[in-house]
Amino acid sequence: MASTTPASPAASGELSHKQIVTIILGLMAGMFLAALDQNVVGTAIKTIADDLHGLDQQVWVTTAYLITSTISTPIYGKLSDIYGRKRFYLAAITIFVAGSLLCTIPQTMYQLAGARAVQGLGAGGLMSLALAIIGDVVPPRERAKYQGYFLAVFGTSSVIGPVLGGFFAERDSILGLAGWRWIFFMNVPIGLIAFAAVMATLHLNHTPRKARIDWAGATTIIVGLVPLLLVAEQGRTWGWTSAASLACFAIGLAGIAAFIWSEARAGDDALIPLRIFRNRTIVISLTGGFVIGAGMFGGMMSIPLYLQIVHGSSPTTSGLQMLPMVVGMMLASIVSGQLMSKTGRIKIFPLIGVTLMTIVLFALSRITADSSLTWVMTLMFFFGLGLGNTMQPLTLAVQAAVEPREMGMATSSATFFRQIGGTLGVAIFLSVLFNSLGDSIKDAFTSAAKDPSFLAALRDPAVSAYSPESAGLVKGMASGQGASGLGNVGADSSIIDKLHPALSHPIKAGFATSMDHVFLLGAIVCGIGVLVLAFLPNVVLSNQSAQAAMAAQRAKSDRGLLPLGDDASESDKRLHDSLEKFLLDAAAFETGGHTFDELQDTWDHLEDHQLDPHRKGRHRASDPATH
Repeated sequence: MASTTPASPAASGELSHKQIVTIILGLMAGMFLAALDQNVVGTAIKTIADDLHGLDQQVWVTTAYLITSTISTPIYGKLSDIYGRKRFYLAAITIFVAGSLLCTIPQTMYQLAGARAVQGLGAGGLMSLALAIIGDVVPPRERAKYQGYFLAVFGTSSVIGPVLGGFFAERDSILGLAGWRWIFFMNVPIGLIAFAAVMATLHLNHTPRKARIDWAGATTIIVGLVPLLLVAEQGRTWGWTSAASLACFAIGLAGIAAFIWSEARAGDDALIPLRIFRNRTIVISLTGGFVIGAGMFGGMMSIPLYLQIVHGSSPTTSGLQMLPMVVGMMLASIVSGQLMSKTGRIKIFPLIGVTLMTIVLFALSRITADSSLTWVMTLMFFFGLGLGNTMQPLTLAVQAAVEPREMGMATSSATFFRQIGGTLGVAIFLSVLFNSLGDSIKDAFTSAAKDPSFLAALRDPAVSAYSPESAGLVKGMASGQGASGLGNVGADSSIIDKLHPALSHPIKAGFATSMDHVFLLGAIVCGIGVLVLAFLPNVVLSNQSAQAAMAAQRAKSDRGLLPLGDDASESDKRLHDSLEKFLLDAAAFETGGHTFDELQDTWDHLEDHQLDPHRKGRHRASDPATH
């Protein structure tokens, strides 16, 4: 029996504004948990890495989280389609909180990476399931009216996160626990509140359906992705043709091949059914999301490092300096959302967004250690405008292209491909940054050695007296050792703050040069995204939610074909099954705002069963064969 709570859908499947807001409040609590954590950790990662003596290992902390959140995303989506969303959303919160507790005890960056991997297992459900639930209860065109609630979550976490991250990171100890460890410990009470909120507010009708869990797909996707992501991070260190790299390539490609094979065998039970890739909208949206994810995450990870290392901003200050990007993202999301609600059109917005991101990343690739913060923050604002125009439309396009009963699979697939791109982007971009850093700093000191003002600083007694580190560098420069006495600045950048400003400037210049390489690579990747999205079909959003579509689909099914008798021939059975599938597909597409012109795959299915050859092609009302 359907739930009678205020947030339960009516028989028609549509919810009132009050019911939708009630559900969204519960989802906001879970999304706030993940969004706040990302902002806090992103702000404090430099302090954490310096304390654990592994700034050049921070890619493991970031990548471990992204790997597990990415791999778990399609699993959450598929299981929630089968068994319902609420139980898996609650499980995601529980796992995330458990991972947060583990993050409070590591003594090395590798241990922290392992704990962050557990966190990622929960995060994979927090974001994708929230979007799937919104897809269930809110019509595509109306989602813009409610996205302000989610923007408030991200906006609030973007402001509070850096402040909290800076507050904890800048304190050596709180109640006997290192300050940065409280960043993860504070997730526990927030998680408990989120769990209670979801339990109290999220009540949806769900009709369980029989389906086989795709364990083979889940296993092979792990076997395929983990080695490829590992070699993306370590390839430059190992050597791209080393035995370790070649082994990772071989295992990863074999795993991907096995995944595709297992998905083909699983059919509709697959984590990501291969039939969806016959739909042009889905293919372009997922490919675009993959490419944009790489450029987006790579760029977003580099900007805070530039602010903290090159401009000497504290974690709190660098977080607040990111506000222009947040404002730009919120502004673009609100404006584009309202326009999509009025017109139902999608294509133009991601094209504008990715073009802006490409231009901004190229401009960022030209900045130096002496670039004005005002100019950098202006670029960040326009980068946010690009992000705000890009993220939501691609998810809406994928949701609009599938049957309502597959909303979880579609939403998680969109998130999955975007996160795959982001994971590879972060791993590759940060590897490029730290692998080029040594040469960049060396070149910067070589150039500085020709600068009279730098040479004068080396001879100034006040510079040597500034700190023991400054005296050691001056001595090393005088003996011809250059900056080699500084040690591995990539592993511990705290030495920059201990040097006289005249001596630290070449190091900052080296960091800026290496970051320019990252931004330029991001611009190239986003430029590819522009080309991909140019082929996105002109999708028109409907005015009906997935819940209402499912209700209409069930009603149409009730009025559908009568069952065949036991004496029916095999040919009649094939025809009956094919027509029944067609009616279900037609109902789903019609209630989703589609036309019969989009049902080519269904009639191809009839052709495959050797039915009437005169009924080939697309189903049109004017086709005499259909009357």
